[in-house]
Amino acid sequence: MTEQIYDAIVVGSGVTGGLAAKELTERGLSVLMIERGRDQKHGDYPTEHVPVSDFKYRLLGDRRNGASSEAGGYNEASARYFAPGTDHPFTVAEGTRFSWYRPATLGGKSLTWGRQSYRMAPLNFEENATDEHGVDWPLRYGDLAPWYDHVERIAGISGQAEGNPLSPDGIFQPPMPMNAYEREFKERVGKAFPDRTVSIARTANLTRELGDRQPCHYCGPCERGCSAGAYFSTQASTLPAAQATGRLTVMTDSLVSRVTTDKEGKRATGVEIIDTKTRQKKAARARMVFLCASTLESVRLLMLSANEPHSGGLGNRHDVLGRYIMDHQFSDAVMTMLPANGIANHGGYRPCALFMPRYVNTGGRKEAYLRGFQLNAVVVPTNWSRALSFPGMGIGADLKKQLKSTGPWMLLLVAQCETLPRWDNRVTLDPVVKDPWGLPVLHMNVTWGDNDKLMREQAAMSLADMLAASGYKGTMRLPLDSIPGGVIHEMGGAVMGNDPKTSVLDKHNRLHDIPNLFVTDGASMPSSSQANPSLTFMALTARAAAFAADALKAGTL
Repeated sequence: MTEQIYDAIVVGSGVTGGLAAKELTERGLSVLMIERGRDQKHGDYPTEHVPVSDFKYRLLGDRRNGASSEAGGYNEASARYFAPGTDHPFTVAEGTRFSWYRPATLGGKSLTWGRQSYRMAPLNFEENATDEHGVDWPLRYGDLAPWYDHVERIAGISGQAEGNPLSPDGIFQPPMPMNAYEREFKERVGKAFPDRTVSIARTANLTRELGDRQPCHYCGPCERGCSAGAYFSTQASTLPAAQATGRLTVMTDSLVSRVTTDKEGKRATGVEIIDTKTRQKKAARARMVFLCASTLESVRLLMLSANEPHSGGLGNRHDVLGRYIMDHQFSDAVMTMLPANGIANHGGYRPCALFMPRYVNTGGRKEAYLRGFQLNAVVVPTNWSRALSFPGMGIGADLKKQLKSTGPWMLLLVAQCETLPRWDNRVTLDPVVKDPWGLPVLHMNVTWGDNDKLMREQAAMSLADMLAASGYKGTMRLPLDSIPGGVIHEMGGAVMGNDPKTSVLDKHNRLHDIPNLFVTDGASMPSSSQANPSLTFMALTARAAAFAADALKAGTL
């Protein structure tokens, strides 16, 4: 029996893996998509609408362990989509910390992501070159703009066009409405700072029907799975599209342990796989390979795939692989309380907040730090859980009576800060510790640099000044812990660039040394910008898939 050779293998099934499978199959290629996690059918989301009162810890976490909640949408209701740390350990350099949340199911983080979807600005593609930090991007905004258009039409992004070049407008469905306090906030800031734009978040949640997907129901618990398909996920969008072509094969519970190459190490030939249930080993062959396993897993896989021609890992002739690891960091939060003013109990949950594009270091006054931040803001009523945080509310019947009434509203601001790409921020394979399948785990050596720390501190001060100048009283600063990886926007490690001596990938997201091996997730990013990165990951993926499919058909891959 002849062994099947696929046109492409896609490793990973999240926002980039699912999109790669869709784009490649729709261009006529046979694709094998491999996912280490279990299968997950669309609509089979058992905790989707379970009341909070039915969960042991009411989704607040076990406070006896000192944590009231977990990061990145992880809670009792969504835990089934995440990998237990015991199955996927990692180590950290002495004196450092790292937070790493990983999925364990088909669809990956597309089932639990925050869905905020912003284009990087033209400025973001140029700053590595102008301030000489990191590797210059091998493309510019104009190269990616048509692919932003393309993926926005697929994902369905609701948002408001604002004409702000620091957060370019896209192909939007109608924006979600602001509440009264948010409209007041927008008006106040606009009067005090005419150059700053308060807008509704741009989110991959539908406000109009798109194919079989329904508009958002405003039910709230997005991280538990959305059977209506109102938010963009692999299960709701790209997977059914790829399956409809008849050219997709999906393999779950399958851990890719290495990418194989020919003897000369010049071409990828396929992958080796470990069945996570049976531990049986097998192999698959293809004419090209797309790594979409998530930033750090894709980097790890390139390292695990070291062979005689690539002794330090695939694409690592110049010791660049694993370097320039980035994540966003949040500033401390700044908040103030607003009176309920007789507003009836609040019902319905809009799945997004507000945002403000970067307004520092944009051509006018220069700050003491490089780059900038994006503002995230929310104005929401407090709920029953305020009894855990606000002292002096009493006990017993009096407390219950207070919690049945509408409490004060909370206006909260936080800055999402860009971090500089730094050569010394890196991951390597741990020489001792292995995962349950016998593979070396990642060793993290990632810290915040001086510029990162200064921006974070001054951003919080800027937010407090903005509230005061806009007429808000009684502002408070709430300390937030800042750990690399904590925002779950990991980027870098296999960065794009024009020079093979300073980058791993070329402008088409393929390894300089292995032209039929592509990496299109966050590992490819030479800089982080201030914007949520998933939309850029997807645009890069669609662009690379189109290039790869055309090159394969032309015989030039």
